[in-house]
Amino acid sequence: MDDSVTVGRYVVMKDRLYTPSDEYVKVEGNVAVVGITDYAQKKLRDIVGVDLPEVGREVGKGEVVATVESVKAAADIYAPLSGRVIQVNEELRGSPELINADPYRRGWILKVEISNRDEIEKLMKWEEYVKKIEKE
Repeated sequence: MDDSVTVGRYVVMKDRLYTPSDEYVKVEGNVAVVGITDYAQKKLRDIVGVDLPEVGREVGKGEVVATVESVKAAADIYAPLSGRVIQVNEELRGSPELINADPYRRGWILKVEISNRDEIEKLMKWEEYVKKIEKE
């Protein structure tokens, strides 16, 4: 597949942007689809729960917006961009393991209507994210 690259045992999608805290962003017009990367879900291992934000909530970049719980730890999910939460992945309430099985497609966590497009430029491109993983 041309749309992804494998780094060790981790898949990185080329059509997304990334944060230093292992969230990914897929920008679709004025909407950001947010989830955690393959690298993050493999570090967490078996995900057993997700605390999703309320739809309509205004979030600032860097703010804790959700929590993912695994058998071994809980991890905060940070808003990669400022905006308003317009949708959450309701499927995760009953099947949080979708994040492990398919983090980039069925395991997305929330969608944010972007309020400050300038923040997009501060996210990492996939090449930078690959370098980050290689260092860890």
